[in-house]
Amino acid sequence: MQKHFFIITTLLFITLSGFQVLKDQYDLDDLRARYSSGLTEKWPEAALDSSIDRSTFQDIGHLPEMTYPADNPYSDEKKELGKMLFFDPRLSESGQIACASCHDSELGWGDGRRNSYGHNRQLGKRNAMTILNSGYASSLFWDGRAATLEEQAALPIQDKLEMNSHISLATETIAKTQGYAPHFKAAFGDETVTEERIKKAIATFERSIVSRTSRFDLFIDGKSEAFTDREVLGLHLFRTKAQCINCHNTGYFSDNQFHNTGLTYYGRPFEDLGQYEITKNKADVGKFRTPTLREVGKTGPYMHNGLFTSLEVVVNLYNTGMPHPKRKKDQMDDPLFPTTSHLLKPLELDAQEKAALVAFMKTLSSRTYRVTPPELP
Repeated sequence: MQKHFFIITTLLFITLSGFQVLKDQYDLDDLRARYSSGLTEKWPEAALDSSIDRSTFQDIGHLPEMTYPADNPYSDEKKELGKMLFFDPRLSESGQIACASCHDSELGWGDGRRNSYGHNRQLGKRNAMTILNSGYASSLFWDGRAATLEEQAALPIQDKLEMNSHISLATETIAKTQGYAPHFKAAFGDETVTEERIKKAIATFERSIVSRTSRFDLFIDGKSEAFTDREVLGLHLFRTKAQCINCHNTGYFSDNQFHNTGLTYYGRPFEDLGQYEITKNKADVGKFRTPTLREVGKTGPYMHNGLFTSLEVVVNLYNTGMPHPKRKKDQMDDPLFPTTSHLLKPLELDAQEKAALVAFMKTLSSRTYRVTPPELP
């Protein structure tokens, strides 16, 4: 018993001693006061890469109010119709797969899998991105192939690996389904079912899926006790030494840009050329859209291929600077050989700094709430 007590006491002493070093190094009381002041002008200056345009840079903060397109304004009726369609498996060829099959409210609006199962139990190529806060994205999917949520809504329906139908066929099915007509009339003024209306309704529902208040939001608004010392340190590292702020900025925690993070797996299993597959621009080889970090504690596994199961593993990868593949002799003239972003370089974070960074990112999650599936017509 005494031996066990000695071991526990020693480990606790080592842990607290190590964290004291961090407190001495960073003056966490000052950082807590600055970041929880409610005034961003009191925050320490963000350590931005020289390539970042400071005149247009937006620091992290609260999510702004959701805006809706002029040609697809919000209404409760349209949102409810969109919710029905989102949960309706009749949009798929098999009648078994709905949008909600891969986007579950209890799983951070993803599905918790590396790759999702689709038509005939085929595995998709990429990890299903969360639809939480997708209304703040300037393009959709890992490769940006949809410019709007309205455009995005149709693509999984016709993807042969996903729902394996077509928006026109899905429209016919919905039009023939008794019970939908009054919902279309309430949402759009008459009972006509069209492809455009289906896309607009689903997009309206998706824009309504927005994060609730997180501990991060409470902390920067003045609730200084909302963060532990470790989380305060993690926030500061996020904006400085860890360099996360270069790509994960604004209240959306994404720059809405595309970067090559070194995970193209060029010429190997899991090869994925990313945005290049859409644009055919050689400069886009291996680039993927920067995902939001809002709710990131709930949306694993991580990266476009879902190969990484924990935030700790992802932080370790970034700490090494991410892979920077070198050309082999037979690749010297290969125009598609990928180049990892210059933003990625070794960070030299120690174990406690990495733990602090992970702890901070987990404060970006809000309370989980379950959306009850609607009664379908």
